[in-house]
Amino acid sequence: MVKATDETRDRVRELVRQVLANVPADAAEPVVQAEAHSPEHIVVNSLKDKLSMEWDRDESSKLLLTEDDIRGLDHGSRLRINEKAKFTPLAADLIRDRGIELIKKTSRSSSIKVRSVAIGSDHGGFKAKEALKAKLAERGVNVRDFGTDSEDAVDYPDFAHAVAKAVGAGHVDAGILIDGAGIGSAIAANKVPNARAAQCYSVALAKNSREHNSANILSLGAGQNSLDEMWQIAETFLSSEITEDRHKKRVAKIDAIDRQYRK
Repeated sequence: MVKATDETRDRVRELVRQVLANVPADAAEPVVQAEAHSPEHIVVNSLKDKLSMEWDRDESSKLLLTEDDIRGLDHGSRLRINEKAKFTPLAADLIRDRGIELIKKTSRSSSIKVRSVAIGSDHGGFKAKEALKAKLAERGVNVRDFGTDSEDAVDYPDFAHAVAKAVGAGHVDAGILIDGAGIGSAIAANKVPNARAAQCYSVALAKNSREHNSANILSLGAGQNSLDEMWQIAETFLSSEITEDRHKKRVAKIDAIDRQYRK
């Protein structure tokens, strides 16, 4: 019985050797290579990307965070916030309960001289408004957004009027308006007392409008400049101011003309 078993085992071994010997070498190699390379990079790269991130969510463009901004974050997540950000009570509770780490985004150094800005746009300037608003917040400027809140079609005079009223009443230091060309918003804003809106398509014009004309509202055309150009124009506008008496004298004459027709 033992002998029969040994003979059977030997025949099986010999059969396996024959099968393996008849398998083509080039047919076997792809299987080995596939096994060697199939899991390559998938896990490694995802872990690398996650480890290289300094935060799990970026809400640094917002100055007020609500519970909706916190929901969805796992326990121990890292949340990037503006250094001046504040939280609703429920948002603060969620942060504490989930052990969320807050990473403050510090303001970059800037020559911007104003502390507060009113900003508004129509549908054509909405995306640019949102981008400039975030950049201003990074520089520590207090921004009051008068809309619009989407790319749905609206009328630019409504938003130009709201921004100009805030500037003219002294509620903010300066204003920024954005529509397709920047012309209509400037015309509308200049109907408001104490508003001096300047339509600027270049850094040179922005500087001149402040230093020579004491403009207090910048009007931009989203269809005329790139986002980078608009930011350079806005930063220059907000970093310049009228200083020379000869220019102040001329601006006083502009104000005198305005008063004549408001009686």
